[in-house]
Amino acid sequence: MSARPEAPAAASSLYTNRRVAPLLALGFASGLPLALTSGTLQAWATVDGVSLQAIGFLTLVGSAYTLKFLWAPLMDRYTPPLLGRRRGWMVVTQLLLALAIMAMGLLSPSEALLPLALIAVFVAFCSSSQDIAFDAYRTDVLRKEERGAGAAVSVLGYRLAMLVSGGLALVIADSWLGWGNMYVLMGGLMALAILATLWAPEPETPAAAPRTLAEAVTGPLVEFFRRPGAIVLLVLIVLYKLGDAFAGSLSTAFLIRGAGFSATEVGTINKVLGLGATIIGALAGGSLLAKLGLFRSLMLFGLLQAVSNLGFWLLAISPKSILLMAAAVGIENLCGGMGTAAFVALLMGLCDHRFSATQFALLSALSAVGRTYLAGPLAPPMVENYGWPTFFLVTVAIALPGMVLLWWRRADVRALDQA
Repeated sequence: MSARPEAPAAASSLYTNRRVAPLLALGFASGLPLALTSGTLQAWATVDGVSLQAIGFLTLVGSAYTLKFLWAPLMDRYTPPLLGRRRGWMVVTQLLLALAIMAMGLLSPSEALLPLALIAVFVAFCSSSQDIAFDAYRTDVLRKEERGAGAAVSVLGYRLAMLVSGGLALVIADSWLGWGNMYVLMGGLMALAILATLWAPEPETPAAAPRTLAEAVTGPLVEFFRRPGAIVLLVLIVLYKLGDAFAGSLSTAFLIRGAGFSATEVGTINKVLGLGATIIGALAGGSLLAKLGLFRSLMLFGLLQAVSNLGFWLLAISPKSILLMAAAVGIENLCGGMGTAAFVALLMGLCDHRFSATQFALLSALSAVGRTYLAGPLAPPMVENYGWPTFFLVTVAIALPGMVLLWWRRADVRALDQA
């Protein structure tokens, strides 16, 4: 006689159980270093009188984030001596990050720009390596009904960290501690993340690591492409958030240039309300995913993502209204947050736990293809040729092929809930 299926967990227990709750702090640790090696570092260099050309070169510091899939197989293959394959790498990278971020605070852009930039490159490398280990850990430790909640909590922690290391860090540096001491403080916050890693549990059924480095490199690809419909699933990953990517690629430019709002109005609404709506959407999406299952959540949230772009279309054809702008931004970010929770759950479901570090890194890199290589280059000429209202209507149409493909491969996606 087969066991009765488990009832969906209540939202309260879903977010507070020991597999999900630590992901808030671990997501915070994942997001903390990014601004410290990008926007915040550029602000420090600007205040310190560094030339604009030199500041421009600092944008290369974050290259590791786009190349992290290259060394992900090493983190699948080798296991540190303590805390297991995933948490062991997380502790190693978090300790190195804490020390390196503090070391950045001992230098000055105006007096030691090259050493500071080299340490920032090391921080970006360790941060992207922490992301590899964290994404793999999250994939391995969560039960299928917890994936949406785990994705949502991680997004919440990550966004909070971006606020702390971005906006709040500038205030601390300018008004309280100075730039160097602010970086030392941020390194201390990173060190505290080690406590969350120590508290987080090991996966219930840890998968065996690849036996050789060659298997760690080729195994993820061989395993994935042996699945029925593998190519179609990869296309789905590119298409699922493509309409959202097109609309979001020029949303700030539209609000200022197309709709006529001031930078202050856009900054207040788009950043504060947009951030809050994204977090609420992700948390709501995580709870609904546990009840609806992966396929129905992806379909529902994907359709909401597409329809939410009509808010910008309405804004483009209506008289200027701050309330309408707030509603459009809030709804779009709310639906986008729900879609993100389900989409990350899909990526986790597609990973084989033997190779989850490499497969998640590759799948997440693939998911950025539409945003980077399609939406970025193609959106501006679409606006120039057809205008803002038509552009936003087209973004709704761009989202539909992903929905059709999802419906076509619904059996594959439903199978992930049964795996």
